[in-house]
This record gives sequence, structure tokens and C-alpha cells, in this order.
Amino acid sequence: MAASLHHLCHCKPQIRPNLPPAVETTFTNNHHLSIPHKSSSSSFGKAGLQLQAAPLRRAHILNHVHCSISEPSMAPKAEPEDPLRVGIVGFGNFGQFIAKGLRRQGHNVLATSRSDYSEYCEEHGIEFFRNMDQLCEQQPDVILICSSILSTETVVRTIPMHKLRPDTIFADVLSVKQFPRNLLLEVLPPEFGIVCTHPMFGPESGMHGWAKLPFVYDKVRIAGNTPQERKCDQFLSIFEQEGCRMVEMSCEEHDRHAAGSQFITHTIGRILSHLNLESTPINTKGYETLLQLTENTVSDSFDLYYGLFMYNVNATEQIENLDRAFETVKQKLFGRLHDILRKQIVERVPLQGAQSKPREPNSTPYFLPNSEKMKDLSSFAVPPPLPQESKDIAALKPNESRAAGVRR
Repeated sequence: MAASLHHLCHCKPQIRPNLPPAVETTFTNNHHLSIPHKSSSSSFGKAGLQLQAAPLRRAHILNHVHCSISEPSMAPKAEPEDPLRVGIVGFGNFGQFIAKGLRRQGHNVLATSRSDYSEYCEEHGIEFFRNMDQLCEQQPDVILICSSILSTETVVRTIPMHKLRPDTIFADVLSVKQFPRNLLLEVLPPEFGIVCTHPMFGPESGMHGWAKLPFVYDKVRIAGNTPQERKCDQFLSIFEQEGCRMVEMSCEEHDRHAAGSQFITHTIGRILSHLNLESTPINTKGYETLLQLTENTVSDSFDLYYGLFMYNVNATEQIENLDRAFETVKQKLFGRLHDILRKQIVERVPLQGAQSKPREPNSTPYFLPNSEKMKDLSSFAVPPPLPQESKDIAALKPNESRAAGVRR
């Protein structure tokens, strides 16, 4: 049957089967074949195919159903977007780290910094400019602020805005977000785009790739349905294509979470660094984690840590919470070290190498007075008298003896 149909579709005269009325399908080579859509019995089995020649005519649609067999139409492919030109301001350790990801995605990177990185840039296919004016004259699509938190305001205010295109996008990678957002809204012309970002990783944690690492962003001011919006999406897609876990979050929410996570982490690492912790032959996994935390923390500059504290309104509250938590732990520890229990521990477990003195048979346990001297509760509040004092007290009258005990 299949062979017969294949032959019918390629024969010169038009062949039409004489079948009951049904949905008619059309072939693009002008051969028509009507096939029953639904039947309780097989028309092919009982009557067979009754074929007849018919003159050629154009394909048409019956009963509003059109089934066409034709060569697949090739949809025009969208033209690839031109690579972005990203100008990095502040080309230190983190700026170089971000530039590697931009280059991996095929974008053009321009850089400027206070220090001279011209040799490094030449080796890595990056254009380096010795001052801000020269970089802005190139009119990059995106200005990426990678300076330190403390120097960001000075850097931004020295950028010659008039040399940039009016749809330029400003982005930052600072570890705090409300501060750069408010600064850019204040300083930049109203037509400039603003997107605040924070890669929640760095050269250490991202040295083996950015896959599944969180990337926080907030489109603060981007004109909708414009080339500026397309360039913003193209810029964010760099990090998405690198495998980052994209997290859209407001600047306020970011700073609240960062104070309870990033700032606390840096604080604990800084505290541990002052303990001069060293590896031991019996390290636990937890202790190795603390050593690694200390190493990662102190590898960052103290200016970064100070910036996390100074420019995040939630950091002071976290410092106070940490201080109260530490005091609570100390109170729980020292609150249980009652003098009686401590003396019990010391006398029951003598120091190594020290000879323990044999206890007298009728000696009072620890420093509690003898039962006959426990006249009232005040006896518990004073240490036991020395041997000579005991003789002197015995010579006193009972009332005077109790008064002497109270004076002590």
C-alpha cells in the first residue's frame, strides 16, 4: 500500500481515488488524494482504491482543513548581537577577575585605573587607558565601577559624563548596594541607565568557574523597549551564560541579607585571625573550615571590611547582636562555674605530678564548716577559719563567736 501511494504521488497525471466524501488533503506537487477521516469499516479493505485521472489544478482547501506536504521553510535567523564594549573603572584584583568572564563571552573590555596595568591588558586582549577621559572618549556601552567602596564616590564624580553617549549604562559590583544606587541617581544624568549588581563570589571562590554562584542585580533605572534595555539584558546575560544563579533583588533587601551573611562572615574571620590559629595533627573538619575562613577573610583588604561596616546601615545592628550573643554564651559558661563546684573539681582531680594529701577521717568536706558550727545560714557565706583562728574563736563567748564570723 505504501509503495502504491508513493508511486501515485510521483506520477504525471493527477490521480484521485473514488472514495466517500471526506476531508481532502493537498500536495504541493498538485496531486490530490482524498482519505476518509473516520469510518466504522475500512473503505480500503472493502472497495479498494478506485483511481481516476483528473486534470491538474491548483491546490485548494476543503472543509477548512489544509494539510500540506512541502519542503520545510527556512525561517530567517536573527542576526547575532554585536559584542558589548565594557569600560572597567578600577582594574585591581576584582576588576581583572570580572574582565576574564567578559572576555570569555566575546565582549570587548576597556580598562582604566590609578596603577599601570598596560602590560597585563596587552597580554589579555584588553585596551588600557591611563586616565578616565581617554576611556570615556571611546564611548563604551557600559561603565562598570570596580573601585573600592571607600573610593567609589570620588571616582564617580570625576567621570566626564559629557563624553559618553546619552544611553550609557552604569553598573557597579560593590558589596553594598544602597550606597552606590543613591550615589548614581544623584550624580548621573537622567537618561543614563543604572543597574546595581553584586557577584556573590570573588577570585578565590570563583577560580574554578562561576556555575551556580549567586549574582544579585537590580535594574534601578533602565528605559523600557529601547536599545538601552537590550544592552542591559545583554550585559546581564554574560553572567547567566557563565552559569551564575541570577537573583533579582532590591538594593534594600540585598543590604539586609548581606549584613547577616557576608558582614558576619568577615567579622568572624577577622576575630579568628587575631587568635593566630594554626593547623594541628588532629584537625576536625569544622576546625579546617575555620582555618579556611580565616585565610579567605584576611586575603581581602581591611578597607573592604570597613566599607561593609561603614556603608551598610544594617551592619551596626549586626555588631551589637554579635556582641550580645557572645556575652550570652559567656554568662552560660561562667554562670555554672560556682565556687563550690570548681573547688570540688580541683580537689578530686589533682594536678599531674602533684601528691594528693590524705584526707582526715573527720575532716569537713571541702570548705564547709563542721556541723556543730553551722549555727545559722551565715556560716555558708564565709570561708573556714584558719587553725589558730579556730582556737581564738573557741575562747570567745558564743555570741561574740557568731559576731566575729559575720565580720569576716
